Amino acid sequence: MARYQAILAYDGTEFRGFQRQAGARTVQSILENALRDIGWRGRSILAAGRTDTGVHALGQVIAFDLDWRHTPGDMLQALNAHLPADVAVRSIREVAVDFHPRYAAVSRRYRYRILCDPIRQPLVERYAWRVWPEVSFSRLVQAANLLVGEHDFAAFGTAPRKDGSTTRTVYSASWQQENGELVFDISGNAFLYRMARRLVNFQVEIAQSTRQIEDLVRVLSGNHERLVQGLAPAHGLTLIEVVYADGGHPR
Repeated sequence: MARYQAILAYDGTEFRGFQRQAGARTVQSILENALRDIGWRGRSILAAGRTDTGVHALGQVIAFDLDWRHTPGDMLQALNAHLPADVAVRSIREVAVDFHPRYAAVSRRYRYRILCDPIRQPLVERYAWRVWPEVSFSRLVQAANLLVGEHDFAAFGTAPRKDGSTTRTVYSASWQQENGELVFDISGNAFLYRMARRLVNFQVEIAQSTRQIEDLVRVLSGNHERLVQGLAPAHGLTLIEVVYADGGHPR
């Protein structure tokens, strides 16, 4: 029996999030069914985090124990043969028996895509939030710069556990212009529930001048939590990668 780490990519559109739910199509349930097809007898896989309904991933990380007598490459092919088109295992490797994809992670990176257009674009909007009126790119950049560092993000999300800390460290936060879209990248040691989407929505409101940059300063200082109400749509968000200090506790 060995522990394996797998990197997943999935289109979250037709999933009710990552976590297993009775009677719902989730990434975890689909993946565990595929694992059972190749001989897995575990009760639950381990995951780096849980993405919401509609959120996508390029670098979700999971771990599981399996008695496998072939190569990790053979396992990758076998798993993908049992998975639907909207989820794929991108890589598999054996790791230390005590590796946990959530607790061993040192940072996570998310990306959010925005399209500014008064008229819908069906071929783009599956993975981007179309907003109008148009936003100010310079105000987005100004707002993102304020997010870097250690802050109490209680106004933007909830902790995984009751009474858990809502302080998080953002390592980088930036906006880029790419092929007619505005792309937000944020990296941090951990994220609160729905934190990334609330941060995006708040920045868009600043960039549309319905809020002021001073509102963000006040919220990050622990005041006026009631200012944070909006939530950016899930389909614009993608979990890009989960980073480990030693690359994932290799054997």
